[in-house]
Amino acid sequence: MRLESHTHSPQQGGVIIALLVLLAVGAAAGYWLWHDYQRFQQAPLVLSDEGINYRIEPGTTLTAIANDLADKGILRQPLYLRLLARERADANRIKAGEYHISGGTTATGLLDQLVQGKVIEYSLTIIEGWNFQQLLLSVRTHPMITQTLSESLSTEQLMEAIGLQGQHPEGQFYPDTYLFPRETTDREFLQRAYGTMQDHLAEEWEQKSEGLPLKTPYEALILASIIEKETGLPEERAEIAGVFTRRLEKGMLLQTDPTVIYGIDNFDGNIRRRDLKKDTPYNTYTRAGWPPTPIAMPGRDAIHAALHPADGKSLYFVATGNGGHYFSSSLKEHNRAVNKYQIQRRKQRSQ
Repeated sequence: MRLESHTHSPQQGGVIIALLVLLAVGAAAGYWLWHDYQRFQQAPLVLSDEGINYRIEPGTTLTAIANDLADKGILRQPLYLRLLARERADANRIKAGEYHISGGTTATGLLDQLVQGKVIEYSLTIIEGWNFQQLLLSVRTHPMITQTLSESLSTEQLMEAIGLQGQHPEGQFYPDTYLFPRETTDREFLQRAYGTMQDHLAEEWEQKSEGLPLKTPYEALILASIIEKETGLPEERAEIAGVFTRRLEKGMLLQTDPTVIYGIDNFDGNIRRRDLKKDTPYNTYTRAGWPPTPIAMPGRDAIHAALHPADGKSLYFVATGNGGHYFSSSLKEHNRAVNKYQIQRRKQRSQ
């Protein structure tokens, strides 16, 4: 048997060399691309130190986001962002909203932000002691709250529209600073503030003192609203709660000016003797017991005070003019205090 020898022609050798060169070039290119991709993940986006606000509409794909950022000159390689999202299984987890992309943010950091939904949050503060109309005005004029509730709705219709049919709105919304994203609706905001109030009221009711003349959490809310309007001094709240609790237990009228004021249409800031005599559902000088509804939105401290009144004998109090009150246990002592702190002060002002 004859063995045949195989020899390569110069032409075949050139092909092999070319293939080896191509493989080497491909490997080098692959290494460069891999290295460039790794560098891309940690490199900051092209942003100023102040960063930008960027909105993603519902239904926007990651491909559209990557291309848009590239068109704006913010993202160097949109394909890399898509590859990174696919590698992390994040492509379909992007959340719509308005984002602030800070200077120095990397592609990895951007994806983290979009997946976690770390959107810009705006704030609205409900002030303790506000009434419902003040709250509604603040909600309706907030530029980042989407208005869905017509201003033509009556109070009853508005409450029905937010799922609270038959409830009076006064006092039902918790005063606090709320953070929320752009396009939060007025309905969503009000429902959130309502739910927060009900949660806090229920927690406080569970821990209330024994033997109170309060039959329901709603009555506690009414008393808390009166306390909120009567004093801004934290140390006086429980004492004022004690005064009203004892008056109610003794069958006395509450005789509190803030309830009278609440029942006056277009109050001009000056309560007169005739106002105290004019009967309205909220005049606690002419009607016994609690007014029919709260008169303002009380904070948690006022709610706590209503359910934990201070012990004592005082049945009256009068404003001293410096933000506080003088408390008395008898009508005689109270009249002297009124003469000292109010009548004499009026005379001094008139002179």
